[in-house]
Amino acid sequence: MSAALGKMSDGPLPETIPVFPLCGALLLPRGTIPLNIFEPRYLNMVVDALAAERIIGMVQPREIGAGPVPDDAPLYGVGCAGRITSFSESDDGRYLIKVTGVARFSTASELEPLRGYRRVAASYDEYADDLNERTIPFDDRPRLFDVVERYFEATGINADCRTMEALPDETLVSALAMACPLEPRDKQALLECNGVAERGTFLCDLMEFRTRAGDRDSSLPRH
Repeated sequence: MSAALGKMSDGPLPETIPVFPLCGALLLPRGTIPLNIFEPRYLNMVVDALAAERIIGMVQPREIGAGPVPDDAPLYGVGCAGRITSFSESDDGRYLIKVTGVARFSTASELEPLRGYRRVAASYDEYADDLNERTIPFDDRPRLFDVVERYFEATGINADCRTMEALPDETLVSALAMACPLEPRDKQALLECNGVAERGTFLCDLMEFRTRAGDRDSSLPRH
């Protein structure tokens, strides 16, 4: 079974949201991320979200480790609320979903888990501008494309930057920030940037540093 879901109403975002901790994953407002859901607790999360506002929170664990994120793993205090915009159910019981970012949130507190998944009380006050879909310029596109080409070459990414030239500024910066294989702490810093212009500049700085250093684990001054 598969479904594409219609537009969400303009009502307020829920104050209590389920969160999906996923190391290295970045969701930004109006960006889209595909997710393969197979753990029972997160299958429960998707079922419950689809029955309600279809909102889940993408958030990163503070500690990097292999395997599933432990139930008590500390989480970053800022995540992004996203809406499930399409889903399909596989024959083996997995959900394949697409989540579109709506707005970032700060975690006011963590609540008792529900059916195995974690929940938080979310505050959107600091990120109210995320709901504004106006065109926000990023004035240094030439530098961005130059840095991206060198970063792709250094990291062995086979992509044609010319296909991205027609993208609007926010779409371009968000797509690169979400897709590039940066360190989780760098992804978190990109999430917390104040708007597309700051995020684009910081993304350029990150890729230039990683290209020069040739060492993805090198320490970069924090944003």
